[in-house]
Amino acid sequence: MKKKMNLGIIAFVMFALVLSACSNHSGNNDPSASSNAGESSDAAIDNSKEVKLSMYLLGEAPKGMPEVLTELNKKLKEDINATLDLNYIGWGEVQSKYPLVLASGEDVDIIFAADWNFYVQEAMKGAYYELNEELLKKYMPLHMAKLDPLALKAAEINGITYMVPTATPDRKASVALIRRDLREKYGIAEISKLSELGPYLEAIKKNEPDMIPLNLDSQFDLPTPFLYLTNEKLAYTQPLDSGNPMAQGIAYDYEDTSGKVFTTVEEPFLSAGKFAANIMKEWYDKGYVNKNPYANKTRSKDNFCEGLSGVAFGNSLDVASVTEQCAEKGIEVDILTALSPQGHAPQNTWLNNGLAVAANSDNPERALQAMDLIMQDPEYVYLTSFGIEGKNYEITEDDKIGLPDGVTQENNTFPADSSGFWFVNKDLFKPMANWPQSYVDHRSSVGDKLKPLLYAGFTFNSENVKAQIANIANVSTQYGSPLFIGAVKNVDEAYNQLTEKLKAAGIEKVKADVEKQTQEYLKSIQ
Repeated sequence: MKKKMNLGIIAFVMFALVLSACSNHSGNNDPSASSNAGESSDAAIDNSKEVKLSMYLLGEAPKGMPEVLTELNKKLKEDINATLDLNYIGWGEVQSKYPLVLASGEDVDIIFAADWNFYVQEAMKGAYYELNEELLKKYMPLHMAKLDPLALKAAEINGITYMVPTATPDRKASVALIRRDLREKYGIAEISKLSELGPYLEAIKKNEPDMIPLNLDSQFDLPTPFLYLTNEKLAYTQPLDSGNPMAQGIAYDYEDTSGKVFTTVEEPFLSAGKFAANIMKEWYDKGYVNKNPYANKTRSKDNFCEGLSGVAFGNSLDVASVTEQCAEKGIEVDILTALSPQGHAPQNTWLNNGLAVAANSDNPERALQAMDLIMQDPEYVYLTSFGIEGKNYEITEDDKIGLPDGVTQENNTFPADSSGFWFVNKDLFKPMANWPQSYVDHRSSVGDKLKPLLYAGFTFNSENVKAQIANIANVSTQYGSPLFIGAVKNVDEAYNQLTEKLKAAGIEKVKADVEKQTQEYLKSIQ
């Protein structure tokens, strides 16, 4: 009896070994064996419980977003048993509302994150969920397969990653659009840079009563012409200490390989800033600037083709639809690229667009899964970037993205690049069919102008100077913003007052800390 049992056990073991061998043999011959291994790891992910994820983006939802969101949620429900509740923080509210959303304790799962949008400050406050490579590889395998390891390194603060950067940094430059038809109508010579705009703005003010020459909004536009003018004298991007374009702070000349840093109220920035501020004051005094941009929440690019703004500010990507909309109305535009004195524009970093999981998220793993699909799955990418095929866009016979019959840029309920999903894999995009020649020419010229930034991988640890940076932000609002738009009696006196207030706020202490960290960073990359 005992002998029979042993034979039975042996037979069972032999059968199991044969099955195992067959399974292994099949896997080794399968060209997708490595991905299957990933799937076996994914099998451990439990999505049995349906969840609703709260997501925050910047800007304003296109009219067609409810319909697109319905389709997006159908796909998410099927793929990961989740749906999205999508919210927007308007451009005029970013500075006040973005930190508030994260600090309020309300249900937030996914939120837009970028080096120019309070990433460092909010990470230092503990507002974002801590991420690591193992977590991202498990829940964001598609994105991690595309993401340069240096991108995650650039996102680290004190050795911890708090955001998921884009895998495809934008190839773009800051630009201003002007009305070529009006420039030619009033006999104004071609304009190559913003400081040459005076005669054009004067002609608009004199002859176009319904149009404000510089119709600035309270967030994006407010500092922009000042910064473009500053860049004509000094290659500058944004404060190294905060990344907040609305704030004064610590600057560097990205054309200078020494890496020297300085405050925005000392040379060489001071002279460049005064150059810009004097021009802005002249334009403000002549009535070219809307008198109260602080109360205006409509970006200049959003009413430019409607004839309400003489100049539209944006970048090489987000003005594409503006040029198309103007072309549909028979409006020709000139595109002015904001360049340094050496003819360069700063090359975007991976951190220019990305997503973070909020620290108080109840479903961080599901949030990462949703982010993975939205950022990398082609169907999700096209849905969130271009809308519904057949209604908002179509693929033309020559394999470009066009508009369906009867749909124009003006009546399209979901124009390209309007949804705030800027972090998706743009390498998946096909060319657009309806780009005007002026935009095609601009787009093809951008690549040669882009210059890599010395501090592209540097992230300032502001732990020791958090109070000073907060003070500087307050001083900037009260004493810096009027210089941005030219609403001061005397530029020199205004700069003297700003300097005094910034020193009292602790800007020299911040500079010393930035100097120490940037020097350590430069040594680490040599």
